[in-house]
Amino acid sequence: MSYENFIAKRYLLSKHKINFITIISLISIAGITIGVAALIVVLSVFNGFGSLVTSYLMNFDPDLRVEYKVESKSADYENLKSVINKTPDLKAFAPFVSGKVLAISNGITDVVTLKGIDFSKAESIYGIKEGMLYGSASLKENDEQPGVIIGLRLADKLQALVSDTITVISPSGIEKAITQFGMPNTQKFVVRGIFSSQNNDYDSGLMFTTLDEAQYLLGYGNNIQGYEIKLNNSDNSFVAKNYLDSHLDKNIFEINTWYDFHRELYSVMQIERWVAYILLSLIIAVATFNILGSLSMSVIEKKRDIGILRTMGTKENSILKIFMYEGLMIGIIGTGLGILLGYFICFLQINYNIYPLDPTQYKIDSLPMQLRLSDFFIVAGASIFLSFIASLIPAKRAAKVDALQAIKWE
Repeated sequence: MSYENFIAKRYLLSKHKINFITIISLISIAGITIGVAALIVVLSVFNGFGSLVTSYLMNFDPDLRVEYKVESKSADYENLKSVINKTPDLKAFAPFVSGKVLAISNGITDVVTLKGIDFSKAESIYGIKEGMLYGSASLKENDEQPGVIIGLRLADKLQALVSDTITVISPSGIEKAITQFGMPNTQKFVVRGIFSSQNNDYDSGLMFTTLDEAQYLLGYGNNIQGYEIKLNNSDNSFVAKNYLDSHLDKNIFEINTWYDFHRELYSVMQIERWVAYILLSLIIAVATFNILGSLSMSVIEKKRDIGILRTMGTKENSILKIFMYEGLMIGIIGTGLGILLGYFICFLQINYNIYPLDPTQYKIDSLPMQLRLSDFFIVAGASIFLSFIASLIPAKRAAKVDALQAIKWE
């Protein structure tokens, strides 16, 4: 331990009596502790909600989607599949088509999205089976009557139950139907199952059917809209997208990740997180102003000590270090206590649910929290940096004290 550090500890901790400077130092430590703890708790709540929302959205979404920008040709499929097969961390992929249709049931009509998928691979890519509430999650192309799986809110709007029949009218062929006095593409579907994805948009406006039925209704014929891809780890989606971008023609294909599907929502969530971080950092900033005040008064109080040290040959840089160490110790103690307090609060919430929520309103029974090691480093780094800045000004003033004037009247 250097003598500068030793003297700084003596100034900070070895107080024979409680004085005004000591009180300000304690207030500084308390302020930093509260600020750091608040930041860790709030960031953990944002992490929890973010992960929860992402899991709901990704439950029925693939990790990547490759779509044709132009009309696809069957000759392209083999080449495209060979490229997708070499995608890093690939788990499964399957063709799909989707489009808006008009659903009619019990005299009620609603515009919904009809999605045709390969149900033999559905379990590997979509979370339909886990989200099923009633009926079956599997459809077969050779069923006597075409089946469909619909969301819970959509079933409520159409007043449809399992085994009920829904008529679906596609906009494909309407122009021909009007000019030639024919009928647009229409199909009757039996409701095979009702799912809940925890995503209101999907639950109220999405229905699944087999690929061939959707191809007919939406006018794709034997063509497809593209392929949806599931990876073993969704965190590798951006690496996989870069691979596909480098091997596929951007003029023909459009490649999106799970983040791109709901980019606006994810961006807003990230902005809210950073705004909360900046605002709560002001608590720490205010606390560090107390460090500046307590150190400035400490410099005045210790002016005689500074003069004696200077006459003994202590350099300006060493005087600077003494008061810098004193301010940084206040910051480090406050930061350490804040990290412990923040972790303790998060631990209680995660394990004992000290702040419950009404599951009928929020779909969850407790305030979600997720601890991330990076948050602890970011918060601690910001706190210590602000403490360093607050300590620098009075420390420089101490280093410039005139030794002769400091001990002249002593």
